[in-house]
Amino acid sequence: MNNWVTHAIREINADYQRSADTHLIRLTLPAFPGIHIYLKDESTHPTGSLKHRLARSLFLYGLCNGWIKEGTTIIEASSGSTAVSEAYFARLLGLPFIAVMPACTAKRKIEQITFYGGRCHFVDSPCQIYDASETLARELNGHYMDQFTYAERATDWRGNNNIADSIFRQMANEPYSEPEYIVMSAGTGGTSATIGRYLRHQGHQTRLMVVDPENSVFLNYWRDGDNQRRSDTGSRIEGIGRPRVEPSFIPGVIDDMMRVPDCATIVAMQWLETVLGRKVGASTGTNMWGVLSLAAQMRDAGQTGSIVTLLCDSGERYLESYYNPEWVAASIGNLSEARQALQALLK
Repeated sequence: MNNWVTHAIREINADYQRSADTHLIRLTLPAFPGIHIYLKDESTHPTGSLKHRLARSLFLYGLCNGWIKEGTTIIEASSGSTAVSEAYFARLLGLPFIAVMPACTAKRKIEQITFYGGRCHFVDSPCQIYDASETLARELNGHYMDQFTYAERATDWRGNNNIADSIFRQMANEPYSEPEYIVMSAGTGGTSATIGRYLRHQGHQTRLMVVDPENSVFLNYWRDGDNQRRSDTGSRIEGIGRPRVEPSFIPGVIDDMMRVPDCATIVAMQWLETVLGRKVGASTGTNMWGVLSLAAQMRDAGQTGSIVTLLCDSGERYLESYYNPEWVAASIGNLSEARQALQALLK
């Protein structure tokens, strides 16, 4: 291994040591007596999202595999958050970075990528990001990170302070230390694969529930095993849901899945702001709808216990979209039925 690669790995590890673990926030919700709900706040990473963990792992994976060398241009297909985090690590190592993303990506994410020295290559449809990334990598003799393939294998799912290990350490002194459920949405599928594998490896009885937005093929693939499924329309919830089955999505580690309507996602996101006193991203709204649905089922069955989910990123990135009523009305639709459904869950 050459001196530059050794230096690069040391730089990434040093950056990790400068970061503290993310907070586990407990919500007090009178509607669910005896059911404790927790949010793992991934928005506190240096780049503001859960994808900071993935980007670190992908860079280490590429360096140790000999794919990333001094001067290598890094290319990634992304809806935004992974690209922000990878741009951060590319700048740390002095590498050029190009994010291939849909033109509709949140403006704030684009600004953050350029802040870290990356540049953006836009495509019209989410389905075009893969081919465009491969083409750029060939033309520039660069490295296509391909988060959708390598997310599930770049992270050590056995422990080593991965996100599942962190959750269980932080839950150790809670009244219900072993959660009934961990709820997670899927973008690459890497985090759900890590959590599901960890649960089995450690012998936990916790069930993994993956929530999926509209226009995503993951839930149908989980049900019928058809890995050739395709959707002509991309997910309207940035960062989660895919128009094709991604290699990192591992259905066998998932205990259950739930389809979450996009209107329900937005309503849950808005409601959570009133509980936390700050804005969260839309994918967190998807997670939260799944949590509230499970909590209602447990309450109605007379069960007690805990449920853990992830606060994936801050809502400050989405002021022009999910927090803009005009945009929501035009792009998502009328929220009145979803608001009524939320009130029914919180009865």
